[in-house]
Amino acid sequence: MPAEHAAIVGAGVAGLTAALALAKRGISSEIFEQAPDLTEVGAGLQISPNASRILAELGILERLAEAWLEPESIRLMSGTTLRQLAAIPAGGFARARWGAPYGVLHRSTLQRTLLDAVAKEPLCQLHLGAQIKGRVLSNLSRRKDLLVGADGVWSQVRESIEGSPSPRFSGNIAYRFTVGAANAPTFLERNGVSAFLGPSAHLVCYPLRETDSFNMVAITAGNGAPHAWITQPTQAQRQQLLSRFSRWHPAMTELFGKAEDMTFWPLYETTNGRWQDGRDCVLIGDAAHAMMPFAAQGAAMAIEDACELAMFVATRPVAEALPLFEARRTPRIARLRQRGAFNQFAYHARGPIRIGRDVVLALRAPQSLAADLDWIYGYRAGT
Repeated sequence: MPAEHAAIVGAGVAGLTAALALAKRGISSEIFEQAPDLTEVGAGLQISPNASRILAELGILERLAEAWLEPESIRLMSGTTLRQLAAIPAGGFARARWGAPYGVLHRSTLQRTLLDAVAKEPLCQLHLGAQIKGRVLSNLSRRKDLLVGADGVWSQVRESIEGSPSPRFSGNIAYRFTVGAANAPTFLERNGVSAFLGPSAHLVCYPLRETDSFNMVAITAGNGAPHAWITQPTQAQRQQLLSRFSRWHPAMTELFGKAEDMTFWPLYETTNGRWQDGRDCVLIGDAAHAMMPFAAQGAAMAIEDACELAMFVATRPVAEALPLFEARRTPRIARLRQRGAFNQFAYHARGPIRIGRDVVLALRAPQSLAADLDWIYGYRAGT
């Protein structure tokens, strides 16, 4: 029979969205989070139409839209000249073309909105400070029909699935920080997303309405770090950042001196592997398929996973539903990883390849660039 009750490990975007998606289909859940309090690390987040459509169906998009910004465009810029290379329209264009909005916001806004919705949902129960290791993991909820591992790249639940993915360092580092709007240079777009491309690195920025600041993410090659991997950068790590951007326009590198709350994020991804055990245990989000942010789809894929998992387990026996869920999701994740690898190659291009990239982008019409994203943004999960 279909699932009636689920135990969800992890109260991040994937776990909370899964609880709401299951509740929408009449399935109750308990969410177990080992942290005593939920504080979202990081800064900004992009919610593309394939994800915002799901959030609308779950009844939380309206509240998010009160706080977020719908960028008018997504611009690709030269990090060495500050010249625009290409632009993809967003704003009203995104709503018309993909049937849902594209928004940027602070991660804590999404986390808080999901938490509030879970707290108001009678079918959801959240347990903070939960012990989720060893034998306790299997006894989280004695009446569960389904165990969902939504516990991120360092997943504990993943250890219960033979042949499951494992984390590995990608070779890339993200330096995340904000710059106050009052201190931001004029070349930063006040109503759009900008991706500055340069030799061996790129930097994405967009405004955050909630904090009157710009979210900045600089990504470049670097060294890994131990499990406790989100830290304030050391002096050596800051020097590494400056050296990687030394050939960029001076106005760009000056931004690093205005950085607020900079964090050093070694970027981990997961290998390929099984997401489910064929019985009652399944992985979603980063626990299943942590990926590089070069396509800006990490959170969106977690939201899609939650929606489609709920669809499958609500309509057929769990042991039958889980392999179907995995079969549905893995081709899309594989294609997005390929797109991310291509974007990394293009964004970080050097020499003649960079020159060729700039020429090609200059020749592409905005509508043509948007069409390349139809398979991502136009996807309708759960249908």
